[in-house]
Amino acid sequence: MSYDPIIIPTIFSGFPVKAFFTTKTSGSDKDIVSRIAGIASNSIYLPIQKHTDKVLIVDYDFEPKIADAAISNRKGILVGIQVADCVPVLLYDMQKNVVGAVHAGWRGTAQEILKKAVKAMMDRFCSIPSDIVIAIGPAIRWCCYGVGYEVIEAVKKVTSYGDTKSKEYIIKKGEKYCLDLPTANKYQALSLGVPLENIWMSDECTFCLPEKYYSYRYAKGTTGRQCGFIGIVT
Repeated sequence: MSYDPIIIPTIFSGFPVKAFFTTKTSGSDKDIVSRIAGIASNSIYLPIQKHTDKVLIVDYDFEPKIADAAISNRKGILVGIQVADCVPVLLYDMQKNVVGAVHAGWRGTAQEILKKAVKAMMDRFCSIPSDIVIAIGPAIRWCCYGVGYEVIEAVKKVTSYGDTKSKEYIIKKGEKYCLDLPTANKYQALSLGVPLENIWMSDECTFCLPEKYYSYRYAKGTTGRQCGFIGIVT
């Protein structure tokens, strides 16, 4: 079966942005992404990801730097991140015209990388959370993501929203804990004031669809990467 090279979140429809998640078909190949987006490959920025909580402001310096989130208000470029089970998140401020891409594995989620990206948009560009729309892309889901208790505790410690309980993103199967990182990141965004109606979330699990997505866990080690990209085009 062949799959489309990209997934376009409907949440960004009508806005002056290009925003999409790649599949295995296009992966992280900048030349392919360049053709799909109609943007020169040297105008596509990917940071050096190390599971940090560092948020990078991308302007005219395109030298790759260590970060796990990139935000920009510059037109005509794409900022992106690479994943293979971790959560790709794309952000757009509808009023200030600012975009962001976030790589949230369990370490990044435990370090509140998405919240720090939103706060960086607020600090640097005066963004208001209620003006931000978010797309949470395909990632490993709790059906396939068994983790140790220390991981559960690290994520649960920083993830709460109103009356929401951890059972919304954590389940126990026998003696095994399973974590749903996309949902945890959704609640972290909600806790900052991003409205629920401003959040789109893929229901696909990368581990369940190894023909469509790269999955580090499914491959049991070295594998390729798919990406999330977003950019202001007009």
